[in-house]
Amino acid sequence: MKSETSTPTGEFTLRLSATRRGARLARLLAVQQLQDWGVRGSAADSAALVVAELANNAVQHGRVPGRDFEVRMERADDHVHIELSDARGARRPQPRPEPDEGGYGLLLVAALATAWGVKGRCVGKTVWAVVRT
Repeated sequence: MKSETSTPTGEFTLRLSATRRGARLARLLAVQQLQDWGVRGSAADSAALVVAELANNAVQHGRVPGRDFEVRMERADDHVHIELSDARGARRPQPRPEPDEGGYGLLLVAALATAWGVKGRCVGKTVWAVVRT
């Protein structure tokens, strides 16, 4: 199930199934939206990687059977604000200080974003990040 909204004000919202395919599709459609906004080069690569990592985390750690996850991006003059919401509020993401096999996703997000964090929702949580353009 997919619904998509893109407006000239620089807002993009996408709801996808919490599956590997949904996570992959989130990244591909985010890349297309970034191109449509004229975000290119390393800024586009960084934003796409942040979406990919957060979508992967939502599918692996935030998945609730039968519930979707949502990607939201807002384009501003000098940055893209990325939000990824899932239905599992109890599992808050925390970067691992010394990842073994896996666990690098939030370290990448922290390295690529100027800021990131987690906020609660009525159902679930939202992980957000800001990437400079």
